[in-house]
Amino acid sequence: MDLVLRDTLSGTRRAVRHRPGRPLALYVCGPTVYDAAHVGHARTYLFFDVARRFLEAEGVPVRHVMNITDFEDKLDARATKLGLSWRALARREERRFLQDLTSLNIRLPHRTPRASEYVPRMREVARRLERTGRVRREGVEWVYTPPHRGAHENFPTDQQLATHAVAEPGHPFPETKGRAGEFMVWRLQALPKPSWPGPHGRGIPGWHLECYAMADRLLGLPVDLHGGGPDLIYPHHYAENEIALAFRGTPFSRVFLHPNFVLTGGAKMSKSAGNLISIRDALALGEASALRWYLLSTPHARRLAWEPSEFRRAAEEFERARAALRRWLDPTRGGRDSATSVRRLSEGIRRDLADGLSTDRAFARLRSWTERISASSGVARSDRKVAVREIRAVEDRTGLSLR
Repeated sequence: MDLVLRDTLSGTRRAVRHRPGRPLALYVCGPTVYDAAHVGHARTYLFFDVARRFLEAEGVPVRHVMNITDFEDKLDARATKLGLSWRALARREERRFLQDLTSLNIRLPHRTPRASEYVPRMREVARRLERTGRVRREGVEWVYTPPHRGAHENFPTDQQLATHAVAEPGHPFPETKGRAGEFMVWRLQALPKPSWPGPHGRGIPGWHLECYAMADRLLGLPVDLHGGGPDLIYPHHYAENEIALAFRGTPFSRVFLHPNFVLTGGAKMSKSAGNLISIRDALALGEASALRWYLLSTPHARRLAWEPSEFRRAAEEFERARAALRRWLDPTRGGRDSATSVRRLSEGIRRDLADGLSTDRAFARLRSWTERISASSGVARSDRKVAVREIRAVEDRTGLSLR
């Protein structure tokens, strides 16, 4: 069964498929590792985890890559404040981030390349962009100006500028006509800040060159599925897609997915805004499966307002569902139910996920089913093995721990 998603770039529904003879290429934008990961990050990575789980359960081989941005202005600033080198801070937060993913039962990417390890390839991307004749110098920076693109070739800059959720350094980019899509290619920068030899002297490559260099090297372009939070659409995914169009005439990805924000106080949860709830703090309020239940019970296209009371309510709801299932599977209860209903449950959840990664419908289906079996005597011993197999299939696809 195909996974069909609404592609963020084209607005159309597309099946996520791999090309013959190679695994499905999944590239997910990772964090800038200068502070704790928060539940907004968790929601994004959980949706991509379910996408990967669904594909692998369908027998599709997946090659999953997620970058680690380990040098950037905000990282430099925090490292200086803490009295650390940028590398020391980045390595510490990278370890914590990967531990957070593991604590959420998220399948770790096959590769997590660091930006600092890909500077030579990013430098070559910068040189290739210069050969297009569209790079000019502005002070200590070299900036690329893209050509006009047709509808659905790339993300609309005016719309993304207007809806950008949190103002950050360099965001939004200039709104002057003809300049909204510009992005940095190289900037002069001296030690002890991150600095490497480059085409114009020591400095750093632009952030947007990072994902192009990594995806091209580790997966080949276009990848089959790519995304991150919607704040990455512009300028980051716009820029990396522009590089792919400039070099290859093809998009960066065949399908883009952008699960929506988690809000606190009506604003997007953000490290730079300082309004985050860390994954670790959230897990102090409830276990990983309960947090997954809460964050994925709202459709990925909708924003979710973080409310501790709602999380506790969701955690209680999940625990009732799991307790009902455990009682139903208990071989000592002498139950008489067949495995028919759980087969239907498993197949229904499979269809829900295939149709737009609808975790909200899948979880609602699971909740309704556990409510129905709560008054049952349980599954018959003769059908228990089949029932456990079907529940295991649900766990594999959703990442929930149900037994």
